[in-house]
Amino acid sequence: MDKNIQIDTFTRFTQVSRETIASLKKYENELIEANKVLNLIGNSTINQIWTRHFLDSVQVIDFVDKNDKTLIDMGSGAGFPGLVLAIVLKDRKIPLKVKLLEKSKKKMNFLKKIINELHLNVEIINKNIFEYPKKLTEGVFVARAFKPLKIILPLIHNKAENWKKIFIFLGKTGKSELLQASKSWDIEYKQRVSITSGDSTVIEINKLKKK
Repeated sequence: MDKNIQIDTFTRFTQVSRETIASLKKYENELIEANKVLNLIGNSTINQIWTRHFLDSVQVIDFVDKNDKTLIDMGSGAGFPGLVLAIVLKDRKIPLKVKLLEKSKKKMNFLKKIINELHLNVEIINKNIFEYPKKLTEGVFVARAFKPLKIILPLIHNKAENWKKIFIFLGKTGKSELLQASKSWDIEYKQRVSITSGDSTVIEINKLKKK
């Protein structure tokens, strides 16, 4: 898809300002440059950053409650979805604090550069979540291209306290992952088909209890 069409699609979906589109263009340029050495995204998606990564990431914003205080992106990588959400939240003047959990120092440096250049209210936690000694007390968790559901659910159950919701991007295997998970967990969730792929879903988990 032509880049201008992608940007137009993103703008129509998000209704963001021209300044925000300019910020995302800076992000895109930095991402393409850094990807030459860091392998942040698959080369096959380089020409589809606005749809495959930006638009896909931002769809979670529809679930965000204005009363939510903090959101933590587990395994942020190139900043998807956390950094894209932070940019659009800033545009909408929603004061949700975004935290990016990323174990790679090189990826962390890339994220830090974008945050500084775009003056974002974002904190980076340069830790491996599986070795993080503290309990996570953020209200909202999000995971995109992080780990399978069978790993995410026990991780949240063991590491997180007083959370309100968990957003998880599920791909083609999402249905079978949910079916498998329901054998071990009582899960209360809402789901919707991803706006970028009919094979994928985004789920919002509100309750999670071990069977």
